Amino acid sequence: MQQNQSPLSKLDIFSFKGVQMRTFHITWITFFFCFFGWFGVAPLMPMIRDQLNLTKSEVGNIIIASVSATIIARLLIGKLCDTLGPRLTYTILLVVGAIPIMLIGLSNSYASFLLFRFCIGIVGASFVITQFHTSMMFAPNIVGTANAVTGGWGNLGGGVTNLVMPLIAAGFAAMGFVSEADSWRLAMIVPGVILLIMAFIYYRYTTDAPAGNFSDLQKKGVSAYQKKSKGSLVEALQDYRVWVLTLAYAACFGIEITVDNVAAIFFIDRFGTSIIVAGAMAGIFGGMNIFARALGGIVSDKVGKRFGLKGKGTLLGLLLVLEGLGIALFAASGTLVFAVVSMLIFALFLKMANGCTYGIVPFINKDNIGVVSGIVGAGGNIGAMLVGFLFKSENLTYTDAFQYIGAGVVLIGLLVALTRFQPKPAIKRSMETGELDFQQ
Repeated sequence: MQQNQSPLSKLDIFSFKGVQMRTFHITWITFFFCFFGWFGVAPLMPMIRDQLNLTKSEVGNIIIASVSATIIARLLIGKLCDTLGPRLTYTILLVVGAIPIMLIGLSNSYASFLLFRFCIGIVGASFVITQFHTSMMFAPNIVGTANAVTGGWGNLGGGVTNLVMPLIAAGFAAMGFVSEADSWRLAMIVPGVILLIMAFIYYRYTTDAPAGNFSDLQKKGVSAYQKKSKGSLVEALQDYRVWVLTLAYAACFGIEITVDNVAAIFFIDRFGTSIIVAGAMAGIFGGMNIFARALGGIVSDKVGKRFGLKGKGTLLGLLLVLEGLGIALFAASGTLVFAVVSMLIFALFLKMANGCTYGIVPFINKDNIGVVSGIVGAGGNIGAMLVGFLFKSENLTYTDAFQYIGAGVVLIGLLVALTRFQPKPAIKRSMETGELDFQQ
């Protein structure tokens, strides 16, 4: 029986049949563990802060460092996906990224911890590969939904790590392997080992495209993906829609990874919870990814079928405005219950906006999906880096920071809603039939 070598036009999340669905499941699971490792130290920061005697400003610098390396990594990874292919690119990233994750436990000073935290940030570039690989496996009529599911289920790792890492650390301490104060050091080895395992699985069981790996297809003279050897990055940067989507992603995903970084500290300092309870509260925020990002992609695809890219853009702007208002409510919360409820409200719109953004990305420039995905993905980390300075400031409380963030997200949402996303070479029938037909 001949294997289907075309992108799928239907997503059956319970299917493992064919290279497309096998890749779909492996890529989101890999992305999940990348997020798990990337933010593994976040729920442990209260004990790390006490052990290393970190100031508020130093914690802020660590938050900024954790997302800074990802900016450069996502731009480079997007280009590598276009050239080496997602399979080999992911394998290399997983092996390299596992090293600082396992070694961060050797830190005994602010400077060494900051350096390791910065290096760990490269695994955040895994998102670009996951979105690129998913786009290769699915047709345009369903790619928004598929990207949203792989992105959302992968982002779920940021929530699960908030819940699980304090338990892993407590488990090592309870078994007598290490003291409670040093338990975070041993705990961080776990996600690093998992990434090495996923590197083997990714290399062994996925292919770059439904028809095979890029290198093999090039030898056969088959073009699985139309790459441009020069000018692709410049071309993408000249498209104003790419910049608007970058700004939008800064306002949704950038805020998401910021919350992943500061939620545990926020709940402990604001409401006096224990580290395990704080991790559970932060875990609820990440847990919304199990459906919310996918929901954003599904709604985006349905709106796109009826109203085209203009409708998708308007939807994204609306979701960002609602997210910003929800963040403002969260900042004004006076009780733990109200804080959790308002967090769930803005988390829903934020994660739907994530999915909606990448429901638009594949339609911006079909020949440079990796580059555009990398630029927009980097925008999320730029947003997280910039708002990190708010949490670093000694003159602002975390509550003040969230208030400013809420207002900024609303303004960006209004800008996105007013942006014209319909391209000059119009995409004809692509959202309905799964075929891309560009006409001047």
